[in-house]
Amino acid sequence: MKIYRYFLDGMPWYLAKHYWWAYLWPSAVWFFDHQPVINAILFFQYHKLMQTTLNCFQTTPNGRVLQLTCVYGCLTPKLNEILGKQALHLTDVAEVQLHLARSKSQTLTLRPTRMNAEQLGYKNNVFHTVVLFFLLHEMPHEARVRTLSECMRVLAPGGSLLITEYAPQPVRHWLYRLPFCRWILTSLEPFLDSLWHEDIEALLNESANPFDKRVEVISQHHIFFSFYSVTEYRVIDGSIERFDDL
Repeated sequence: MKIYRYFLDGMPWYLAKHYWWAYLWPSAVWFFDHQPVINAILFFQYHKLMQTTLNCFQTTPNGRVLQLTCVYGCLTPKLNEILGKQALHLTDVAEVQLHLARSKSQTLTLRPTRMNAEQLGYKNNVFHTVVLFFLLHEMPHEARVRTLSECMRVLAPGGSLLITEYAPQPVRHWLYRLPFCRWILTSLEPFLDSLWHEDIEALLNESANPFDKRVEVISQHHIFFSFYSVTEYRVIDGSIERFDDL
């Protein structure tokens, strides 16, 4: 019997099959949540990626904030600290990850809930900011579409979606140009290649359309010679725009 099947209960198949060893196995959760390990995995860019993401909160709308899935490192405690008395809603499908997050941010303002990012239990238009920190590259295309659709559903017009991720196909970056490095990356991250070829802005607008919304890029920061990016999208009421066009 394949090991990943022990982790399938209540988990998306791709998470259990490809990432059990990184996110679901308690021993691995302890190991990976050490700053030197996280920093090495992200080619020593973790602090810059985190700080750039947090800096975006200087311009994001005030209101409810959702961090969609837990992350290793100190992003969640830092975000909780920035928000002060304002609640930080944190959603993940894995209880072991939520337990870790609670242990690092023991405040009453952290609101952890167990949900699948592809099917959230929140009402429409209830959040003003949603944060996706290195989530989309770990999903197959279909799951990515459903997750972005849920983001568009729960985000209110005028809200912001912050996506910190691998940038589009980095054809000039040395990590991509070296076949061995590219093979290692795509072996450990089996859905990364599809993300590299994904037009996220177009996908977001397609997902937003059923909710009478659209998105536009407010800011984009390229990191590590455009290997990573931090992008802020603003959600706009599409029905008002269509009215204005008449």
